[in-house]
Amino acid sequence: MRRTLPVKRALVVSVHDVAPATLAESRRWLADLDAFGIRGVLLAVPGPWRGSELADAPEAAALLRNAAARGHEIALHGWTHMAQPGGGRTRRVSGAFAARGAGEFWTLDEAAARDRIERGRAVLAAAGLNARGFVPPGYLASPDARQALAASGLRYWTSHLFIHDLTDGSRLFAPSVSHRPARAHGASSAASDRAALERAGEMLIDGASRALPRPSVPLRLALHPDDLHRPGLREVTLRAIERALRCGARATTYSHLLAGRGRNATAKPAAAR
Repeated sequence: MRRTLPVKRALVVSVHDVAPATLAESRRWLADLDAFGIRGVLLAVPGPWRGSELADAPEAAALLRNAAARGHEIALHGWTHMAQPGGGRTRRVSGAFAARGAGEFWTLDEAAARDRIERGRAVLAAAGLNARGFVPPGYLASPDARQALAASGLRYWTSHLFIHDLTDGSRLFAPSVSHRPARAHGASSAASDRAALERAGEMLIDGASRALPRPSVPLRLALHPDDLHRPGLREVTLRAIERALRCGARATTYSHLLAGRGRNATAKPAAAR
């Protein structure tokens, strides 16, 4: 039976969509995390997305290696970060709404998901990088993709509301919040709608940083490259991180969070004696 286990007050900051095409934005977010003196999780897209692949981009690979050497964690974030055909109309529509064209693993069968996971890990390994876990684009993974993850040998995967421990089937309730900024394309008449969505994102991050983290419920902040293209979004995020740290949150990574949870669970029976 799947277990949902508690943790102490914690903050996990993840930098999404780290790829050759987002090198400048990824470097900016990393500098902000380093300025706070905290470790984050870098979600790498090794395949063809918005241009070059990681295998053909030594500068991006070096950025990831240097970050890992400073204590940041590397996680695989899909292969192409783009939605795939199949899965039926309901699944395609729901994925388009939830992930806006990024739900790569939402419609895959087990073999296709396993292939993309293995290819991504191989490219990262060739670059001298060890992916500890997996964060599906849009946090969407089909049942078959989850089966592929269970057999992958990775430490964890994350959905929108949980961190899933692949070593024992348990999960931690840990909601992820982000701005979800709208891309600039589209009719100009939609500008007000985009602005409204971004204001809602700002309010969500601000509110979450006030309510979370708290004992047993970590706070996950998801930073995207496109956040940096909108005035004020970076400032809202930095204030949220500062507030959480000031309130006693411990910044950590997914694998360290799970390892600490395991130590706490093991220590409880001894303490009871």
